[in-house]
Amino acid sequence: MSTIDELPPLREVIASHGLSARKSLGQNFLLDLNLTAKIARAAGDLTGSDVLEIGPGPGGLTRGLLAEGARRVLAVEKDSRCLPALEDIAAACPGRLEVLNADALTLDPLEYLTPPIKIVANLPYNVGTELLIRWLTPKTWPPVWESLTLMFQREVADRIVAQPGSKAYGRLAILAQWRSDARIVMHLPPTAFTPPPKVSSAVVHVTALPAPRFPADPVILERVVAKAFNQRRKMLRAALKGLAPDIEDRLLAAGIAPTDRAETVDLERFCALARSFET
Repeated sequence: MSTIDELPPLREVIASHGLSARKSLGQNFLLDLNLTAKIARAAGDLTGSDVLEIGPGPGGLTRGLLAEGARRVLAVEKDSRCLPALEDIAAACPGRLEVLNADALTLDPLEYLTPPIKIVANLPYNVGTELLIRWLTPKTWPPVWESLTLMFQREVADRIVAQPGSKAYGRLAILAQWRSDARIVMHLPPTAFTPPPKVSSAVVHVTALPAPRFPADPVILERVVAKAFNQRRKMLRAALKGLAPDIEDRLLAAGIAPTDRAETVDLERFCALARSFET
């Protein structure tokens, strides 16, 4: 029986299985096994954890996750052309890799996973942000996952870790940073991929906090933040005027000047404003 180290290079795998990347599936394959191993290591200690991987493609990151000691990897791949290559990896690691031919947007992976769970993926560009938002907004917190180590377009990664006052700061930053620690751990140029995308990429590591940084009802906080950033050029007294007739008083009580714009308000003050609507 072969081992991971005896598997053929990814370029041979792609050639032998006819795995040309499809734009419709958001596919850009990362073929450098040194880079995929580095991403796997960025997820931290994987021994003793189940790992969920979305969009494994020919399995470069999958190999890295298994080599780094993941207890078990659940690889969810929508493109059936990739299944034979992934099954070759499964054969080299008996009992440690399960491959599902499914759409990650419609699959509930929890029935296949046992905590502790980490999510590590080179996410397809066309579904990456939607999946991240789902993972950050479960019905209960803390979530089932301990950490997320995910590759995005550089622009999206910058939005996740953005701080107040920057153009990238917005709803995604607040959503990510309210209940987790998020940081960029790696940058990758377009030339690292086959085919090269038109944009640079970055890997973001997100660690779940046991509780939110500041108290707030998640539904109310999302409504306030969404309304504030939907008209981010406006002063908040104008952007939020539809929420309450006394919005200026509420802003002042939360430590926000009515003339401030959304991009200047930090997470703590947005949470204070959201709490004013809970009673």
